[in-house]
Amino acid sequence: QGQLVETGGGSVQAGGSLRLSCSTSGYIDLNWCIGWFRQAPGNEREGVAAMYKRGPGIYYADSVKGRFTISQDNTKNTLYLQMNSLKPEDTAMYYCAADSLYTCPSLLARPNDYKYWGQGTQVTVSS
Repeated sequence: QGQLVETGGGSVQAGGSLRLSCSTSGYIDLNWCIGWFRQAPGNEREGVAAMYKRGPGIYYADSVKGRFTISQDNTKNTLYLQMNSLKPEDTAMYYCAADSLYTCPSLLARPNDYKYWGQGTQVTVSS
């Protein structure tokens, strides 16, 4: 069985940037949807961005559109989330996730349906 391992979180001031990376291994094939969701304390999971392993098709939550960019490097089995113009409301634990059953638009709207996810990486944005 494979793993999803996130790195790259940290603390930044509002307006700053961070890039998250997710190393994927094992079971994820080209038909899977891979993406990111986040969860702040006391809040529900929120889908952030998602894409198909095979491409194309990239989907973003309205709250991050124009500021975040999801991408992948299949030669390295790595998924990225470039986050620019960060806001305090972006503060959350960010998780890399993957699923083979649901579509990317569906998983963006319902991130609880992801079957696999990593341990998460904390992003804190101060004002």
